[in-house]
Amino acid sequence: MNDQRDAIVEGSIPRTLVALALPLVAQNVVRVAQQVIDTFWLGRLGETAVAAVGLTVPVLGVCFALLVTPFVGTQILVSQRVGADADDGARRLVVHGFVLALVVGALVGAGVFLGADTVVRLVGAGPEVAPLAAVYLAVVGLGLPLAGASDALEAGFVGRGDSRASLWINVATVAVNVVLDPFLIFGWWLFPRLGVRGAALATVAGYAAGLSLALALALGPRMSLARRHLALTTADFRDLLSVGAPITGRQVASQSVRVLLVGVVALAGGAAGLAAYTVGARVASVAVLPSRGLGQAAQSMVGQNVGADRPDRARRTTRVGVVVAAGALACLGVVQWLVPGSIARIFVPNLSGDGLALTVQYLTILAYGYPAIGAVDALLAGFNGASRTRTSFVADLLKYWAVRLPVAALALPATASVSLLGVTVAPGLDLGMPAVFWAVTGSNVVAAGGVGAYYVRAVRGGLFADVGASEKGDDAVDADPEPTD
Repeated sequence: MNDQRDAIVEGSIPRTLVALALPLVAQNVVRVAQQVIDTFWLGRLGETAVAAVGLTVPVLGVCFALLVTPFVGTQILVSQRVGADADDGARRLVVHGFVLALVVGALVGAGVFLGADTVVRLVGAGPEVAPLAAVYLAVVGLGLPLAGASDALEAGFVGRGDSRASLWINVATVAVNVVLDPFLIFGWWLFPRLGVRGAALATVAGYAAGLSLALALALGPRMSLARRHLALTTADFRDLLSVGAPITGRQVASQSVRVLLVGVVALAGGAAGLAAYTVGARVASVAVLPSRGLGQAAQSMVGQNVGADRPDRARRTTRVGVVVAAGALACLGVVQWLVPGSIARIFVPNLSGDGLALTVQYLTILAYGYPAIGAVDALLAGFNGASRTRTSFVADLLKYWAVRLPVAALALPATASVSLLGVTVAPGLDLGMPAVFWAVTGSNVVAAGGVGAYYVRAVRGGLFADVGASEKGDDAVDADPEPTD
């Protein structure tokens, strides 16, 4: 349960990376389980309730993208300062991330709460769905400051090498949400029947529970935040924004293309194409959980080794991360390639006809790109750990806007066009849904090749050796006298 600095900067890289990643993978599984259970309870209210909450998913995705800045900035800078034995500087950085997350979360949440009705209409909510979607969005918006602040503290723990604390925070968040769902939705026991509003309140209560546990752990011996760490400086806020903002840009770039792709799929494939694309996206989101956890773990390990002036270990950590992540996803890809139909029916048991045929085709094509996804996650973790987060932004910008969207647009009929988010996509070459499927896999493979080539060049140019003192903290030479476990 203690910081893992000694293991990260001195011990076995594969063993430490996997040990740090496992709680993060479990944490992602817990979050997926929460979505499934939420849908289970809301489904008892009817498809209108499910549709209303589902409609808010892309909107909340953009909201949480804005909260990524303090999260990523905190994790990376804390890891570098811990690696440099600047523990007081690391703790002060956690406080700065917490404050920035509260401020950003409050601003975003207020905007969502006040503009919920307008937002749901803009994303195409019908007259039956719009009122419920607006209620859910407005209530969850009020909880965004709590979620952001909890995530910032969680990032501080991960940056220090304590990924188990991050897991417990997420377990508390999800557990409270899941337990309260039926009581608040259906009015069990002493609670009123609140329907969709109850589901939103359960979500906010989960955020509050997670934040409460995060604060208790941060103020306790796991992090030992104290009054002396509350001094705020412009320089630390500037560092947080500099490191974290490109990742927010990355999230916005990818989310916006995903919205555009739904429009392309609707025109090119109709209901069957949408079903296949949706199932494929859900399967892929589960399959990449190991890679995402390994990427987060590698990011902290690279950051600590950069802070400790161990560029050799930072390079080796990135290489090991690429091998482990690409290998793990390759194994999952083989299984998916062998039994795509069975996997499709696990997610949608009643899928049949053209929808099933297209889904099987998509899952088969997706499997070819899984190793590339793992490699990119690990490579970008290396760049991020060295504070080169703009590389992640540029990589995703090119991957989605220069490769995936233009290739997917070839699926459109030659006479059709779609305009979303102010972007007109068309005419196409009438290549149908296979163009969309190969656009996804092809963009992942191209990204792996491009990021890999750039990584080799950056390492030769001193990627892990040129991180300035500002990223490590100005008290690197005045580290805490207490030993670090």
